Amino acid sequence: MIKTEKVLHLNSSKGRKVRVVREHYVREQVSCGSSLCQADCRNDGKVLSGDVTHCVVPDVGVVRDFLEILEFRELQGIVLTQTAYQTVQHTRGRRQYNRLRALLKDPRHDCVLFANEFQQYCYCPRDKGESQDKWHTRNVYNAAVWYYNHLAGLQPVVMITEDSDAISEFSALNSGVYVISTKEYLLSFWPDLQAAHDLYNSIAQTLQERESEGVEKVYTEHLPAEVLEAGIKSGRYIQGILSVNKHQAQLEAFVRYEGSASKNTELNSDVLINGAKHHNRAVHGDVVVIELLPRNEWKGRTMALTEGQGEEQPLEDTQSQPMPSGRVVGILQRNWRDYVVTFPPLEEVQSQSRNSQKILVIPWDYRIPKIRISTQQAEALQDRRVIVRLDSWESTSVYPTGHCVRVLGKAGELETEIQTILVENCIHVPTFSEAQLREMPVNTEENPWQMDTSEVSSRRDLRDTHLVFSIDPKGCEDVDDTLSVRTLPGGKRLELGVHIADVTYFVREGSLTDLEARSRATTCYLADRRYDMLPAVLSADLCSLLGGVDRYAMSVLWELDAETLDVCTVWYGRTLIRSSYQLHYELAQSLLNGEEIEVPELSRLKGSQRDQKLAELLQGLETLTRVARHLRAQRDKGGALELEGVEVRAQLDEEKNITALVPKQPLEVHETVAECMIYANHWVARKIQESFPHQALLRHHPPPKQEFFNHLIGCAKARGFSIDTRSNRALADSLERAVDPQDPLVNKLMRMMATQAMSNALYFSTGACPEEQYYHYGLALDRYTHFTSPIRRYADVLVHRLLMAAIQLEEEGSLSKPFASNKELEELAQHINNKNRAAQHAQKQSTELFQCLYFRDKDTHTDERCVADAVIYAVRTNGFLAFVPQYGLKGAVYLKNREGQVVSVDGDGRCEWKAGIFTFSVRISVEPSRCHADSLCLELISNKPHCAVQPESLPAGRGRSELVQEVVRWAEEASIQAEEERGRKSKLSREEKQFRQSRTPSLYVLLQEISELALLDLSVCAPFESGLILLTEVLS
Repeated sequence: MIKTEKVLHLNSSKGRKVRVVREHYVREQVSCGSSLCQADCRNDGKVLSGDVTHCVVPDVGVVRDFLEILEFRELQGIVLTQTAYQTVQHTRGRRQYNRLRALLKDPRHDCVLFANEFQQYCYCPRDKGESQDKWHTRNVYNAAVWYYNHLAGLQPVVMITEDSDAISEFSALNSGVYVISTKEYLLSFWPDLQAAHDLYNSIAQTLQERESEGVEKVYTEHLPAEVLEAGIKSGRYIQGILSVNKHQAQLEAFVRYEGSASKNTELNSDVLINGAKHHNRAVHGDVVVIELLPRNEWKGRTMALTEGQGEEQPLEDTQSQPMPSGRVVGILQRNWRDYVVTFPPLEEVQSQSRNSQKILVIPWDYRIPKIRISTQQAEALQDRRVIVRLDSWESTSVYPTGHCVRVLGKAGELETEIQTILVENCIHVPTFSEAQLREMPVNTEENPWQMDTSEVSSRRDLRDTHLVFSIDPKGCEDVDDTLSVRTLPGGKRLELGVHIADVTYFVREGSLTDLEARSRATTCYLADRRYDMLPAVLSADLCSLLGGVDRYAMSVLWELDAETLDVCTVWYGRTLIRSSYQLHYELAQSLLNGEEIEVPELSRLKGSQRDQKLAELLQGLETLTRVARHLRAQRDKGGALELEGVEVRAQLDEEKNITALVPKQPLEVHETVAECMIYANHWVARKIQESFPHQALLRHHPPPKQEFFNHLIGCAKARGFSIDTRSNRALADSLERAVDPQDPLVNKLMRMMATQAMSNALYFSTGACPEEQYYHYGLALDRYTHFTSPIRRYADVLVHRLLMAAIQLEEEGSLSKPFASNKELEELAQHINNKNRAAQHAQKQSTELFQCLYFRDKDTHTDERCVADAVIYAVRTNGFLAFVPQYGLKGAVYLKNREGQVVSVDGDGRCEWKAGIFTFSVRISVEPSRCHADSLCLELISNKPHCAVQPESLPAGRGRSELVQEVVRWAEEASIQAEEERGRKSKLSREEKQFRQSRTPSLYVLLQEISELALLDLSVCAPFESGLILLTEVLS
């Protein structure tokens, strides 16, 4: 090892240039990361494939400005130098640096990091008077030459750079090292990779025109980082995430106060950022630093409905009471992502392009400002959805600058709109690679999969001793969970069993399949398809606990007192099971109701044998229901909430046209299964937390902020009810009493409003959170996790591994390998939280898309399906927000009268304006949008109900889920008939094969996880995932 010096020129905290001399050590032995290495380097991590024809060494400028090109998986054999890596780290934002790190870590990308500045024969000191860029380029070229010689000339090395002087200087020095431009490289080596060519041209054009911006400042400059940090610590400034109001995107944004050091006692929740000037170039989702304005400059929230989302003109007379207001003084982290945009109409393009090639494109997301891009294809891209990435937003520019990435397709087409939703939610779901599929077990008719004999001998075998069955939606393929219940010998004890698919047996930690599942984090369910977290051979076959086949499982078995149902003992472990019955919810409920119905598994049996089997199954279902009622009663005593939601299924024909929107009918068996899953999740949480106090993955649900209940309290008061929100128990009791015998919808709406007030339920590592914050507010449990759905949730896979580690620790006293640290687990928990939230947003948006498709081609004046009852649930200054139970949708109803609220006629004929819950009739139509998603429009046509609600039509005052309003019978019958005609297997069209990864179409049958898809306004309330405590979290 040789000691030398490295001279750095850095900026001080006061903005001065500082010359820093540091000790620098170089050595001869540095890992090269190539499988063709001739010098026996210690290549412990990723290595480059030996099959590539050449190595690519990108210059610093290429890595800095054209990283997106290097992210194409087609480009292989990429050697990223330490010089380029550190330059990106010091000169680019954290987001690009993290992307570069992810690129190097991802085993699917053939690229490695070479520490050229520590290699004795690569490192070259900076010459006197040499610019930093020239020095960096010389370092990278020396690394390319060393790499070629190190591999003994077995592979040519191509250095790509945007420096024309470097090409002239170095291209002829070494025969095996080629120095060319990025454009020439793509043309020579990847002529058919059109997406890369288009992306390069877009970025290059943007870079060329970036310096042509005006010099007059439009916005104030952001404060230096050290000033922001000091201001946050002193309490002068407030740090938070900017959340833009999509209905007033150019006017209103909010920064949620999360308890920073501010001494201002008036802050309890949000700070209003009013106007584009005060936004100061911050984009929705950025981590910003704000300064409070003087009190006389505070503004109020806009209380009026806007005719068009993103309306720019403020309504001065429609504001709420002034609230704390501020302005953005700095941005700590840019959270920019890919944005889907649409080009303006042709006449606007021609007007904008007269003196410039820059075009203002309109993002699909209302919360994102228009983006200025440079392109010569504006006319060709009319009516197309295009992905754009932001590059910068200078203080001299009204709009941010970006570049085109790729074209999604024609706006309005189903596949284009679905892909738009995925991109907008940062959901990347490519087909599983060949390398990942090679890790999968084979299960074909010619070569059927068989259990491993060593696994069989090491597991507890329940196949002949337990009556195991599953209860799932119709057509369910990924059966995560099964149940069993039996009376133990002697009759004094019952045994309850929850058996979950043993995914971790097939998905080894660190494998390519595991890394892909970790990246996806969850199966993504959309209206007409799903994108699986795991390959279909696992999710729909070998891991799925299908009926009549042997499967590996992870089981929790409780011995309960037969009378009191108290827990006597509990056992955790790996098992072998064979599910005897694969029931669907409607079938199980019919059996419990005593109805005569055919059980498919018993259809071949006759006489007494069939009656005996049916009696055993029925006894098991009844015992399970009794146990579940007891479990629910225990949680009710602790304050468990029962919230309300509506699940809507889009009924499609064979050509994927929507024929109906059908709300789902809640059944008691739903709650029975849910309670068993909650019970298993709770006990597993206890087990792993006790074994790993500082590194267990749990899930908590913080109490909501009290001000979020104001809307609920006001509406309840208008109907004569009092709502106590001091605790979950008090809230549950208040909702139980808020029943109007003449109008069952009142209690339903109350529970929906309570749902909207809920905060997020989130995964966390126990070492990152104090124990008093483990509590789950909605479920009223001190510890909770997710264990029961490992096929579709990566969090459950982690919990399975933790449970097996806890069992090993208990039995052997030590672990065979260390588990993730608290820091690693907390980072992974945040990643899973983000991915879950994105999947839920995508599901909500796909539901809204199909709702629009349902009404799009209907005549709103003649089609009876376009007229429905609606219920007011919120009042604005110029209209009200309404909920349509029949279709599970909500929207704004505008009134010409802007004086106040909703009119109500008293018994003596007097009219008054007041808030409350009123039923009336609306006409439903679709409002098309060229640049954004279509939306539904509700028009008030009568103050009388379209279909009067009969008090006796719905059971009132029940403590469990209120039944959803009666749905159109012909829709349900048509759906059942269509399923019978098509059978269980459907032939997939080309489009379905391309975009759907599951083997059989599953249309909304698994939407029972998300209950509030069409009800919650994410710009107003917290994300809805955790609010739907029972229906969202545990129906899995």
